[in-house]
Amino acid sequence: MTTTEPQAEAPAVPAAVHDTPTDSTLVFRALARHPGRVAFRSDRLDLTYAQTAGLIARIQRVLERHGVGPGSRTAILSANRPESWCSSVANIALGGATTMLHPLGAREAQTAQIAELGAQVVIVDAADHAPRGAELQADHPGATFLTLGPADYGTDLLAAAAAEPDCAPINRSDPRQPAHYNFTGGTTGRPKGVMRTAGGAGKITLAVMADFDLPPQPRYLAVAPISHVAGTKITPTLLKGGTIHLMNGFDPARVLATIEAEKISMTLLVPTMIYALLDHPDMATRDVSSLEMVLYGAAPMSPTRLGEAIAKFGPVFAQLYGQTECYPIAVLPVADHDVSRPELLSACGFAVSSATVRLLDPEGNDVPQGMPGEISVQAPQVMEGYYQRPDLTAETLGDGWLRTGDVAVRDAEGRLYIVDRRKDMIVSGGFNVYPREVEDALAEHPDVAMAAVIGIPDEKWGEAVCAYVVPRAGATLDPEALAAMVKARKGGVHTPKSFHLVDALPQTPLGKIDKVALRTPHWAGRERKVG
Repeated sequence: MTTTEPQAEAPAVPAAVHDTPTDSTLVFRALARHPGRVAFRSDRLDLTYAQTAGLIARIQRVLERHGVGPGSRTAILSANRPESWCSSVANIALGGATTMLHPLGAREAQTAQIAELGAQVVIVDAADHAPRGAELQADHPGATFLTLGPADYGTDLLAAAAAEPDCAPINRSDPRQPAHYNFTGGTTGRPKGVMRTAGGAGKITLAVMADFDLPPQPRYLAVAPISHVAGTKITPTLLKGGTIHLMNGFDPARVLATIEAEKISMTLLVPTMIYALLDHPDMATRDVSSLEMVLYGAAPMSPTRLGEAIAKFGPVFAQLYGQTECYPIAVLPVADHDVSRPELLSACGFAVSSATVRLLDPEGNDVPQGMPGEISVQAPQVMEGYYQRPDLTAETLGDGWLRTGDVAVRDAEGRLYIVDRRKDMIVSGGFNVYPREVEDALAEHPDVAMAAVIGIPDEKWGEAVCAYVVPRAGATLDPEALAAMVKARKGGVHTPKSFHLVDALPQTPLGKIDKVALRTPHWAGRERKVG
C-alpha cells in the first residue's frame, strides 16, 4: 500500500505579481522606442516621440509644485491638442487622477463635475476655452487654475514648463490607483462619475491592441474629442509607432481634405459624421484610398447607410461597441462588413478576447440563442464603480456582472446584434417595440438621410411610435409612403403613428442623437415619462 505525502500549500504570492502595466507605463515605453518619429501633428505644432516625453516631464515638474501627486484630482478642459493629453499623462504618472470636462459641455455641467470630484487643479486650454475657464475659476476660487497658453487668470502651464530644464519623465503610477473619472455621456438621466484605475486604463489599451487589428504604424486622424473614446486609440497608435493627427471640431470638407493630404490610414467617427461625409459634395473628388480602417461606434448606424459608406470608402469599416462603464466590449471586424451578407451589417460584433458576455432576461437567466437579452459583461476593463453612488454601483455590478442596459441577440457564430437600449424600448398596447428596428426600416428609403424613433404618450395604447425623419438634400418625403414601407417590413405595431420631417436632429456633445430633446415636449407636464 502506498501513501501519498501531503502536499504543502503553495506559498502566498503578492497580488501585485499579476498586475498588468498602467497606461502611463505603456505610453513611456512607446515614447522611448521611437524617439525620432512624429507622435503628434496638429494645427499648432508637431511633436516627436522624444519631444512628447520631454514635454510630459517638464509639465510634471510644474504640477508637482502645485501639489499634484498621489490622491490629487485634476480637471482638464481642452480642445484636441497634444499638450492637454500630455498634461493628463503627466498627472496620472505622478499618482493623480484626471477628469476630462467635455469641450462642448455647459458651464453648469462642468462646474458640477469639478465640485463633485473636489478637483484641486483645473487645466484650461486658453486658446479655445479661455472665457469658460474664467467662469469656472469664478465658480471655484479655491482651486488652482493652470492654462495652456497665456490667459488673464491662473498660471501659464506651458510657459512654466518651457522654463524647466530638460529632464526625464517620472512614472509613479500604480495599477490600483484611481486614475480616471469619466462622466457618462448618455442621453438619459444625470451623468455619473465612472472611476477607472491606472491599471484599468492599461487594460483598455491592451484590449484594443489585441482585437482591433489596427494598421501597421497608423496615421490616426482624431476628429471626435480625445477626452472620450477617440482618446483610447492614442496609446495604441504610439505603441505601433504611428502618428496622431489632431483636429478640432468636425468639418466634413476639412476631414476629407486631411485624409487626402496626410494619407490618413485610420480614423474614428460617430455615425452622424459618416452620414455628413457621405452627403458632402467633396466626397466625389477627394482621394480617400489611404484609409485602411474607419472605426465607428457610440450610436447605432443604419445598415443601409453603412452599405453606402462601404461602396464609397471601400471595405475599411470596423464597428466598436462599449460604454463608459466598460470599453471595449465587442468589435465587428472589417472582414464582417460584407455587402454580400447584408445581415451582418446590423451586428455590433464579437466579444473582445478579454470579455465574457452573457445575454440575460430580467430575472438574470441566460436567454436562448436568437432571443433578446441584456448584455452583461465581466472583463478587466470594467469600471471600479460610480463615484460616491454605491446604490447605482450595486445595481449595475452587484451580481458580479456589468449590466449594460443594452438589449441584444446573438447569432450561432457569436456576433451580437443590439436591438436597443432597454430604457428606449417603447411599450405600445402591451407590445415591445425597439426603436432601432423602426429606424433601420426607415433608413432603407433612398430619400431618408437620418431617422430617430421615440415613444410618445397615447391615451389608447399607452405609448405610440413617433418618427423624426431628415430627408436627403433636395428630396421630398411622403409620410404615408414611409408608414406603408415600415408596415410592409415590420408590421403594424412597429409602424409610426406620426411623422415629423425635420432639417436636422438634435445631438448630444458626443454626436449621438439626443432622444431626450425629442421626447421632452411630448411628455411635458406628465409625472411618468413612459406610457
